[in-house]
Amino acid sequence: MSGKESWPLKLSHIGVILALVVVMLGGWTRINDAGLGCPDWPGCYGHIVLPGSEEAIAKAQALYPDQPLLADKGWIEMVHRYVAGSLGLLILILAVAGWRRRHLVRYPVRLSLALCGLVILQALFGMWTVTLKLLPLVVTLHLLGGLLILSLLALLRFRLLQFYRGHAPGESATARGRGWILAALLVLFLQIALGGWTSANYAGWACTDWLLCERQQAQTLDFPNGFDLMHEIGPNYQGGQLPREARAAIQMTHRAGAILVLLVTGIMLWQQARAGAERRPLLAIASLLALQIGLGFANIVYAVPIPLAMAHHGGAVLLLLGLVWLYQRDAVSDKESCYACAQNC
Repeated sequence: MSGKESWPLKLSHIGVILALVVVMLGGWTRINDAGLGCPDWPGCYGHIVLPGSEEAIAKAQALYPDQPLLADKGWIEMVHRYVAGSLGLLILILAVAGWRRRHLVRYPVRLSLALCGLVILQALFGMWTVTLKLLPLVVTLHLLGGLLILSLLALLRFRLLQFYRGHAPGESATARGRGWILAALLVLFLQIALGGWTSANYAGWACTDWLLCERQQAQTLDFPNGFDLMHEIGPNYQGGQLPREARAAIQMTHRAGAILVLLVTGIMLWQQARAGAERRPLLAIASLLALQIGLGFANIVYAVPIPLAMAHHGGAVLLLLGLVWLYQRDAVSDKESCYACAQNC
């Protein structure tokens, strides 16, 4: 198939990179408390570009007298929106391309359209994040939506590689052991959800000891309040509203989740190595996992400074991408198949 006809594949490469940037910018926005840097949506203080002149700032502040205009936080939020909007446009183009190619055998039409629907839902969660003033459930779902879009774009890229290059799925050791890789993916995704819930409720600072919550005294853990998803709508949740006991319960559950991720991913890596899978990808996953555990410990010891918090966020994203890649890497094998040429060329 000609290069001109395979442009959706090239666009999917850009989409994966852009989605990764959006997820990292979302983390930067959250960690810098810039989620309400703009009190409205999709603009900022009634403008598409953050007001800069004294007159424009005065008018904007008059519209939202209870929300001081902080230019640094406003720009963080708006840059995140601009890049996310660009990603949404790219996914829309891929969806249109998929619909126009719906007659082609094995073209990932449904995945292309599903991504378009998901990005629309993600935009709604972005709006609700602002209008509901960082409601923890919405913030957490917004994070998971971004990660799901990133994962599905990586999956779309693999499917397009398989379609345009005419490869057939292979049966390697990794392919035969995908059940454990999928289990590791699901456990990691749940752990990231716990991390999002921890961040949305400002529970990262709830415990000061790396093993126990508090070394000097026993800390009461309030699980019912900590995991009550139905928060009251109306309050501003920046800084958190939960008592420390509830935040401590969230923090300790997140730590327990890290142990589960370590166990399941460790078993998966051992199973893959035993089955004869290529060692370098497994070592890369193991290194990312070790790095992420180390960053978790460091955040506890140093009270979640911004650089370490951002590194921990990035480590989780890279580990997720690594597992997605490991799961799909045999979808494009070295065995040539002539069905794509017969159907599409």
